[in-house]
Amino acid sequence: MRPAPTILHLDMDAFFAAAEQAAKPSLRGKPVVVGGVGVRGVVSTASYEARVFGVRSAMPTAQARRLCPNAAYLSPRFTLYRQVSDAVMELLHALSPLVEPLSLDEAFVDLEAGGVPAETAAVRAVGEKLRRDIRSATGLTGSVGLAGAKMLAKIASEAAKPNGLVVIEPGTERELLGPMTVRTLPGVGPATAETLRRAGIHTVAETAEAGEAELVRLLGRAHGAGLYAMALGQDDRPVVAERDAKSISVEDTFEVDLTDRTRVRSEVLRLADRCVQRLRAAGRSGRTVVIKVRNYDFSTLTRSETLRGPTDDPAVIREAAVRLLETVDTTGGVRLLGVGVSGLADFTQEDLFAQLATEREAAEAATAAAVEQADGEREPHEAEEERPRRWYPGLDVVHDEFGAGWVQGSGVGRVTVRFETPWSAPGRVRTFAVEDPALRPGEPLPLVGGAPADGQSSEPAILPKFLSPEPGDTGSVGEEISSR
Repeated sequence: MRPAPTILHLDMDAFFAAAEQAAKPSLRGKPVVVGGVGVRGVVSTASYEARVFGVRSAMPTAQARRLCPNAAYLSPRFTLYRQVSDAVMELLHALSPLVEPLSLDEAFVDLEAGGVPAETAAVRAVGEKLRRDIRSATGLTGSVGLAGAKMLAKIASEAAKPNGLVVIEPGTERELLGPMTVRTLPGVGPATAETLRRAGIHTVAETAEAGEAELVRLLGRAHGAGLYAMALGQDDRPVVAERDAKSISVEDTFEVDLTDRTRVRSEVLRLADRCVQRLRAAGRSGRTVVIKVRNYDFSTLTRSETLRGPTDDPAVIREAAVRLLETVDTTGGVRLLGVGVSGLADFTQEDLFAQLATEREAAEAATAAAVEQADGEREPHEAEEERPRRWYPGLDVVHDEFGAGWVQGSGVGRVTVRFETPWSAPGRVRTFAVEDPALRPGEPLPLVGGAPADGQSSEPAILPKFLSPEPGDTGSVGEEISSR
């Protein structure tokens, strides 16, 4: 444990939803839910305005719609979120060489490694400046926790949400943790919490009072000893700049169960290609190919095949995924498919599979070139449309006459678009035919690039926890739910 709170934890506030509110002036101050918008979609992030109604992450979108029917339900725009995340991470790296990203919107920073004095006043000043810089660079807010250990810094940032800063002074850990539920501690999931509950242990203080020997008896040596140390506020895990990924995977959930075997196979091939794209973008190769199949009855199967050596060859991974699919019965219907690669390495090792695949890929490329040439000889109206088959809510669009906007909804051959920019006033809504040649997909606009409209604000709807009224007071809005 450090004698000063020099470990910083940043967590952006309702990141995806806040980014959408910043990008869409008409949604500021209103409930926004980002995630899957189909009947089987899942909530990724809910704005604080939506959380008041009980909407939370990982909730089925259908349930969220029942709780908050008037919210804006939007598909995620990861291109925008990555742009904002890159800007935030750049600010963190300016503070210290030791930055440990946990996700697009969350990271630990070792301020001591960045030369910040080991004094509470100094680290608090750094944290406050970071929050101002993030707001200036992105238009969004983040919550900051400062403590002498990673576990405590994360707890502090949770207490600071939204848009706040909390410092846990060394020496006050046990007093702070004592009344908290045992689920607060890292590594305590539903199963562990239930085991402790049956033993009469509900809070962190009761966990510490139980003693190490009792926790080891209940949970095993490694888990029990580690949990006892954390209950005492002890966490010596360092901030690690590089977190080595163990696997890379992609998956899709389908609105309607897939029963056509040919369609299932084509989806697996598509997912394999996406997986290879991510693999190559990370500069990695992999040795083990894995597929995931979730059936109509929610039963989930995984199959894996280990190759002779690591590869990033798309044909090799496609063939392995198809071979694995042949071992799975999909006649009852498939609701989810996934393809992944594990056993990652920084190099590839050519083998017989790769050689055969390369030859096959060359043949396929020649066939594709012939088809492309034939397509070029067709009449213009026979060419494949470039616009997406569906206009998803939240999608960026551009109209030749009205400019930039975003899709509010579509159906029955029509698409409704609201034309506005991050720095404009709430825009007008117009409806077009889905085939309108003047309407096309656009790129996300920067969140900071113009003067905000008068009276428009993307500030959170509620105060940080430590400034909020007590539950019994007038104006209480209930418990804040984490965006993760």
